[in-house]
Amino acid sequence: MKEITTTELAKKMETEKGLSIIDVREDEEVAQGMIPGAKHIRLSEIPERLDEMDKNQQHFIVCRSGGRSGKACEFLSSQGYEVTNVAGGMLDWNGEIKK
Repeated sequence: MKEITTTELAKKMETEKGLSIIDVREDEEVAQGMIPGAKHIRLSEIPERLDEMDKNQQHFIVCRSGGRSGKACEFLSSQGYEVTNVAGGMLDWNGEIKK
């Protein structure tokens, strides 16, 4: 599975427009904040919302720490989507993980 760090994703966001970032966390988690421009599709909703994701575009999948997004990446990859897991998730994005 392809992975990207939150630092690499932030740099990519500065240089590329129109990135597809999918946040697979639950509603109450997303209410605490999201990556700017991310689309919220709960992990449990991914199978029925595939039509909202362009198969010709790369998607960056994020959750709280990387576990659920990893599961989403495995499923989406098996369906023919180009996906990259955001390692460390929102904990890393928000600087809560000590490096």
